[in-house]
Amino acid sequence: MYITLIFLGIIMATVITWLLRQTFNTQPWVSAPTDDEVSGTSMNTNNKAVALTTFLAVATSVFALFISAYTIRMDEPDWRPVAEPMLLWANTAILILASVAYHLTRNAAVSGETSKLKLGLAISGGLTILFLLGQLVAWQQMSAAGYHLDSNIANAFFYMLTAVHGLHMFGGLWVWARSTMKVWTGADADSVRLSIELCTVYWHFLLLVWIVLFGMLLST
Repeated sequence: MYITLIFLGIIMATVITWLLRQTFNTQPWVSAPTDDEVSGTSMNTNNKAVALTTFLAVATSVFALFISAYTIRMDEPDWRPVAEPMLLWANTAILILASVAYHLTRNAAVSGETSKLKLGLAISGGLTILFLLGQLVAWQQMSAAGYHLDSNIANAFFYMLTAVHGLHMFGGLWVWARSTMKVWTGADADSVRLSIELCTVYWHFLLLVWIVLFGMLLST
């Protein structure tokens, strides 16, 4: 348990360090091109980075609590290990590709390449949706094999952990959808750059969290 929690803490520390660097590099006093008008872009960037940092801190705490409860509950005599579907390996590979695709999309946004930005958003979003669908299929395989939600506490933890992670992923897709709609309706790369950069961090975070959860499920 301690190794898993330490790894999760390292993930959160890395993400927070990156976000705080973005925040502290922001200068909210910077003026717009005209002297009588002050730009709110920098302050807006600061607020969004802080908001994401706070959210990820809360999310990390939630997952840490679930991991602690999982590990403690394993010691009870009624615990019966779950045979995880092999499909989870393929789902993990898909999520890795989605995270890589989002990082490449972020690079396209930074360089202002709108055509690559459109393609990157389509691929990263499509892979993420495929991951979530794969998780649903894994649930069906579990149920078909007799691992029902109410038949064993280990089963319940499997469904709960994958569901909570999936809900966080689904929430990210909502922001992805907004950015994608803007780009495909003619918005330039600069207008969605911040959203894509923060989403990239979010995707990387959820990928690492899933690797921790998957490793924990496999080892128990």
